[in-house]
Amino acid sequence: MRGLRMIMWTILLVLAILHRASSHGIQPLSRIAIHKATLALDNLAYVKASPTVLGLNGQNTEWVTVEYSSPNPSMDDWIGVFSPANFSASTCPAENPRVYPPLLCSAPIKFQYANYTSPDYKVNGKGSLKLQLINQRSDFSFALFSNGFLNVSSQKSLPTRVLPKLVAVSNTVSFANPNAPVYPRLAQGKQWDEMTVTWTSGYGIDEAEPFVQWGPKGGHQQHSPAVTVEMVDSLLLSINLNNLVVLVLGYAGAPARTIGWRDPGYIHTSFLKELWPNRVYTYKLGHRLFNSTYVWSQEYQFRASPFPGQNSLQRVVIFGDMGKDEADGSNEYNNFQRGSLNTTKQLIKDLKNIDIVFHIGDICYANGYISQWDQFTAQIEPIASAVPYMLASGNHERDWPGTGSFYENNDSGGECGVLAETMFFVPAENRAKYWYSTDYGMFRFCIADSEHDWREGTEQYKFIEHCLASVDRQKQPWLVFLAHRVLGYSSDLSYAVEGSFGEPMAKENLQKLWQKYKVDIAIYGHAHNYERTCPIYENQCTDNEKRYYKGTLKGTIHVVAGGAGASLSPFTTLKTKWSLFRDYDYGFIKLTAFDHSNLLFEYKKSRDGKVYDSFRISRDYRDILACTVDSCPPTTLAS
Repeated sequence: MRGLRMIMWTILLVLAILHRASSHGIQPLSRIAIHKATLALDNLAYVKASPTVLGLNGQNTEWVTVEYSSPNPSMDDWIGVFSPANFSASTCPAENPRVYPPLLCSAPIKFQYANYTSPDYKVNGKGSLKLQLINQRSDFSFALFSNGFLNVSSQKSLPTRVLPKLVAVSNTVSFANPNAPVYPRLAQGKQWDEMTVTWTSGYGIDEAEPFVQWGPKGGHQQHSPAVTVEMVDSLLLSINLNNLVVLVLGYAGAPARTIGWRDPGYIHTSFLKELWPNRVYTYKLGHRLFNSTYVWSQEYQFRASPFPGQNSLQRVVIFGDMGKDEADGSNEYNNFQRGSLNTTKQLIKDLKNIDIVFHIGDICYANGYISQWDQFTAQIEPIASAVPYMLASGNHERDWPGTGSFYENNDSGGECGVLAETMFFVPAENRAKYWYSTDYGMFRFCIADSEHDWREGTEQYKFIEHCLASVDRQKQPWLVFLAHRVLGYSSDLSYAVEGSFGEPMAKENLQKLWQKYKVDIAIYGHAHNYERTCPIYENQCTDNEKRYYKGTLKGTIHVVAGGAGASLSPFTTLKTKWSLFRDYDYGFIKLTAFDHSNLLFEYKKSRDGKVYDSFRISRDYRDILACTVDSCPPTTLAS
């Protein structure tokens, strides 16, 4: 009986690992073997889309009705949304040639089964869908395919009769101004009194001058120019204010360089400086065309950051692994990122009570399908346009063999960090090394890049120590360490199977820093669940309290907050003394600093925004100074 239980336990472990490998990070678009599709246009089939012109009132998001018919309908028929509308082989980049005609080379930006809202489609061959489109700088078309998707990753020599077949293509649909500036993303600058604004447009610097018009709400408005970044044939070009073009980095592999490639537009970043603390500012994105006309975005507003150490109410939201989802239900695959929209909706609903957001890795899971970055920035626009939206680098942004990432895997789909480093500003000294520190009022945040080497003696290790050591705890008592991978403690099944309960080697290299500099909380993503530990050092709880900590913590509280949207990860059934709370559900973290002595931690579920776990810390400055194990230099009678 005991042997049977061991066998069953082993099987469950293997299944759990396979589940994680097969669903956590799979890009739904990778299911479609578009490069294997064949041309089978049928005169009796059709696809029609309406309206044909979108955004007539300046909207960047619109719903489209797609009607279609096929004389030979099947349950496997599907509709693909393509942009640009001409997705034929004539548009293939040089590095993505067709194997032989008439195969296609451009992945759709979204897809849906033809019978999704038309249950009688297989009987009468007629159906319709309502699909949501966002402004992505080009026109759209809709195509009807038969024979299913055929993910050929494991089957490379199947007969032609089972390859996807292109049956019909619709008319084109486009936004009234596809080049308009869209989807602003705020971020803290390198100084506390700076705010950066990054946005996307279809205007290159040879067509228009990008800038931000901004100023105190109701006060004088000024113009600040923007730096522009352009993608040309899969190479990233940085264009500075003097129009100097410098080659920075290119994508490393497929699908980012092949079927996933789509022009991500021009990325503009403007720096708003010398802000008054806590003042509300308004801003608009602008482009001055060379015929002296202007193109404007809508007006947005933000509140400037408090000055470092300011004693006021400060509220921070932290989560990882959110990804994106489609409001129209398209791209659905194995419940992938189903929690993403709920998390986004809860943050928008509570936005007036949020001051800054940290999304700590695995941002949108584009995995080399570049159109998905537009989808993500559109989804978070109500949040990122109003409060700083700060990132940490995750494996699905950075990792690719032979490119300097610490983990030699293919998780980024060939992106190698290029999109994350370009689409979002962070105040890093070198954005290819995505570690940085930022101050927000009474908080100091030290953000590590878990995808680069963090071991003792490395450049990043020195940065982490400097970030922790340089904070003035009298002004900024709340010291928080952030990273994507779990560099601390986790009961996620994948870690438990390894026996490490976190990234191997991480605790051995970093826990002495957390202890020496008295880090209050360390928060991670990567494991798609929620977990909180006791204050801990070297696998031992340093405090038996669970809800209300008074005085010196004597250790660091480790939190996994990787359940913001991507498919959930199971926990091990093994019990550990340091794991106080686990939740297999979608959610996010909120930290509220009331003053220099009182901090509230809350875990909220994405489905309802209610608090399901919390604790408080109350202390004064002398509690931070108090010596604990390995937190003060050793002394002797002689000293």
